[in-house]
Amino acid sequence: MNRCFLIVWLAVAAACQTTKQPGMQTTKHFDKEGHRGCRGLLPENTIAAMKKAVDLGVTTLEMDAVITQDGQVVLSHEPFFNHAITTQPDGSPVSEAEEKNLNIFRMTYAQVQTFDVGRKLDPRFPQQEKIAATKPLLREVIDTIRAYCRQKGVPLPQFNIETKSKPETDGVYHPAPSAFVDLLMDVVKDKNLEDHTIIQSFDFRTLQYLHQKFPAIRTAMLIEDYDRRSLDEQLSALGFVPTIYSPAAVLATRERIEACHQKHMLVIPWTVNTVAEMKRLVALGVDGLISDYPNRYAEAGIR
Repeated sequence: MNRCFLIVWLAVAAACQTTKQPGMQTTKHFDKEGHRGCRGLLPENTIAAMKKAVDLGVTTLEMDAVITQDGQVVLSHEPFFNHAITTQPDGSPVSEAEEKNLNIFRMTYAQVQTFDVGRKLDPRFPQQEKIAATKPLLREVIDTIRAYCRQKGVPLPQFNIETKSKPETDGVYHPAPSAFVDLLMDVVKDKNLEDHTIIQSFDFRTLQYLHQKFPAIRTAMLIEDYDRRSLDEQLSALGFVPTIYSPAAVLATRERIEACHQKHMLVIPWTVNTVAEMKRLVALGVDGLISDYPNRYAEAGIR
C-alpha cells in the first residue's frame, strides 16, 4: 500500500514539474507590456508614460537604458537626443543633422536634464499628450513606480529593460557590454528589483555577460524583422536559451512559437499596436505582447 502511494506521488510530482531557465517566471498570466511606457499616449520613456501604463493595467513596463558620462543609467531609446522628440535648452527644436552630436554618453546627467523630450509634436503618434518631460534616471523610475503602485493598491509590474548598445559604437555612445551591464545591475540590486527585472537586448553580448555574471536575472532575446536565421541559429549565436524570445511581430509564426515553447521559452513579440494584430497573435499562442497602446489590450479581449 505504501509503495503504491509512493508511485502515485512520484508520478504527480513529475507531471507538475516545470523545466525552466534560471530566474524564469512560471506564472501563467498573459504579459501585457507597455512599450516605452505607453508611447502612443504619452512621451516615450518618461515617468508620466510609466505611471499611465500602470493605470492601464500593464503587467510589465518596457523601457530602454543608456549611460551618461558620469555613469548614470537613464531611460532613452537612443544614446543621443532624437530630433523627432527633442527640444534644446534654449527652446529650439533639435534637427536631424545635429541629433547624433548630442551624445548622452558625453554628457553628465545634469546636462541631459536641460533637454525636453515631451513637448515636441511627434506626427507618428497623434494621440500622444504633449507635456514637459526630461529623460529620467532608472532609479528614479523604480522609486516613483513603487510609490505609485502602493498609492494605487496595485501590484508592482515587471521592468523589462533594454540595453541600447552595439559593437560598432562601443566607447562612442556607450560603455563596453560588461561595464554597461554592471552599471545597470548596480541600480537593480540597490533597489532590490532582481525578482521584477528582465534584461532584453538586440546586442547578444550584453545578454551573454549578464547570463554569466547574473544568472538568476531573466533575459529576453530581441530579434529584428530582417533576421531570417532559424531559431537554432539564433540560439547558437546567443549561446544559451533565454527566458524570453522577443521577435518583431511579423516573425511570430505558429511554428516558431511552438518551437520556442518546446525549448521552454516564452514568446513576447513587439511592437503590436492594432487590436486585430493583438487578437491574431494571441490566437497563435504567444505569451505576451509589447504595445505602444496598452489601452487596446482590453479592446482585444486580453485581461
